Amino acid sequence: MTYPVISHCPVCSETLKITRLHCSHCHTTIENEFELSKLASLSSDQLRFVEVFLACRGNIKEVEKELGISYPTVRGKLNDVVSSLGYETKKKSEVDEKKVVAMLESGEITPEEAIRLLKDE
Repeated sequence: MTYPVISHCPVCSETLKITRLHCSHCHTTIENEFELSKLASLSSDQLRFVEVFLACRGNIKEVEKELGISYPTVRGKLNDVVSSLGYETKKKSEVDEKKVVAMLESGEITPEEAIRLLKDE
């Protein structure tokens, strides 16, 4: 029986390191200090969101339909994942107005969602 890899210590919550790898076919064992990928630090909900986002090829409208959530919620979840991976997210003052207008014109977002984005709520 196999278990999913945990990335944080259940005692102190610090990041774990992998120290042993084993091949179940030839029984080779390698011991050293290995790092987990950044994706391993995401929660199961965040990983599910990333899988849906990738399966939808980044099309936010498709992500909305697949998950049954609004554009601002998709954006919030995406910002949460980006932040959890250690990258900076855009500040409130950095909303790209031209992009919001283009999304509104293409039907990707509703007028109400465009207003919320421009107000950055």
